[in-house]
Amino acid sequence: MSDSHDPQNPQDTYETASTPVGYGDDTIAAIATPPGIGGIGIVRMSGPSAFAVGLRVFQPAHALPDNAPPSHQLLFGRAIAPATGEIIDEVMAVFMRAPRTYTREDVVEISAHGSPLVLRRILEAMLAAGARSAQPGEMTLRAFLNGRVDLAQAEAVMALINAETDAGHRLALRQLQGELSAEVGRARGQAMAALVRIEASIDFPEEEVPAPNPSELGAFIADAEATIEHMLAGADRGRVLREGLRVALVGRPNVGKSSLLNALLRTERAIVTPIAGTTRDTVEEKALIGGIAVQLVDTAGLTPTENPVERIGVERSRDAARSADMLLLVLDGSEALTPLDESVAAELRTLTQQDTTRPAILIRNKADLLRRIPDEAAQALWPDAPLVATSTVTGEGLASLEGQIAALALGGAAQAGDVLVSSARHKDALRRGLEHLQAAQVTLADGLPLDFVAIDLRAALEALGEITGETATADLLDRIFAEFCIGK
Repeated sequence: MSDSHDPQNPQDTYETASTPVGYGDDTIAAIATPPGIGGIGIVRMSGPSAFAVGLRVFQPAHALPDNAPPSHQLLFGRAIAPATGEIIDEVMAVFMRAPRTYTREDVVEISAHGSPLVLRRILEAMLAAGARSAQPGEMTLRAFLNGRVDLAQAEAVMALINAETDAGHRLALRQLQGELSAEVGRARGQAMAALVRIEASIDFPEEEVPAPNPSELGAFIADAEATIEHMLAGADRGRVLREGLRVALVGRPNVGKSSLLNALLRTERAIVTPIAGTTRDTVEEKALIGGIAVQLVDTAGLTPTENPVERIGVERSRDAARSADMLLLVLDGSEALTPLDESVAAELRTLTQQDTTRPAILIRNKADLLRRIPDEAAQALWPDAPLVATSTVTGEGLASLEGQIAALALGGAAQAGDVLVSSARHKDALRRGLEHLQAAQVTLADGLPLDFVAIDLRAALEALGEITGETATADLLDRIFAEFCIGK
């Protein structure tokens, strides 16, 4: 993340009413690298006493002019226990003066050998010298409160850390660079333009400020609505890229679900035998399909049974289908359709009717054998679902199936320049902002007093401000930053 400071950028002077009393008066410290043994590890401090504490813990190999470490330069030396002078490790240290730091406070980072014991002892030395242990996400919280990043960018930091795919990484990076914030700011600016005109006419009647033209106000509100609707249109795609997709393979017993799972994973993960009912419990494994992280769930065959163990497996299969983001209905293409195929299809169709955002794919498996199910008969089971013929023996149709999974998951190809919303919190705030804007349009069209229009516009601005932090409450900040790791 860049340390550049742009005085013309509004977020550089950002302040929030939720800043804790006394915030920034102390210096925090934490191990910034993951737990475990590694080549190097980093202990980080941030706060007004970071340099003073750092000079008590870090002993440079060469004397510093006036005992003042140069900013943003890597120095070689030793980490010591301040009370005894005992050497902890040979280290590299960097002292960084505010505001050109991640938190916009003075920051000190000590890089040592990646022993958990060594890093813990360096942290203990910092705490003994006057720092305190940082809370999860407190470094990034300070970056937000000091105007280094807005709230959406702060959340992107954690999304970047947790990214498991190239697509998720690119999405988090775009949000970190401010693309989402800029689009939200555009919608807020359009709504604000309408509100300013209303409030000017209400607050300064003695100056004969003319009442705003309703058509002009409607145009501003419509522009804000269009901006939000465009962001909401890509919300499901963004969520999939960030969080991945849960896909359940469902069907009657012995249609080849486990073989298909193994084929998609390129490994023998599930046990496969000719005996129907081999899979009695769900089997889950991650795969990367079309750049999307996919959690594949192999399920027991849905079939009536008196066996108590099989019955538990069947019920777990139903649970897996209900919780899945996408359903793959697998048929044995080498056998004629059975009443059980039809009942399974009907049960799954009911699920997708209850949740219309849950896509499904029909799979006619065992395409290397004589085909017994015509396209028309298979498609009649689920007219809206695409049909793919596959063979786990020859590999036929597997690439096509992966392409269909990716295409349905993303809801179509993203257009260049699209800003994708990947957070459920952001989506909810956008939805509420849009509802208030729509209410403002109705109030305006009904010819009611402009005070009522202003109420809805303020509510819309409040909702949108939750995304970037302008209207963030202390409780909201606590919930967001509690999800961060310590040291970030």
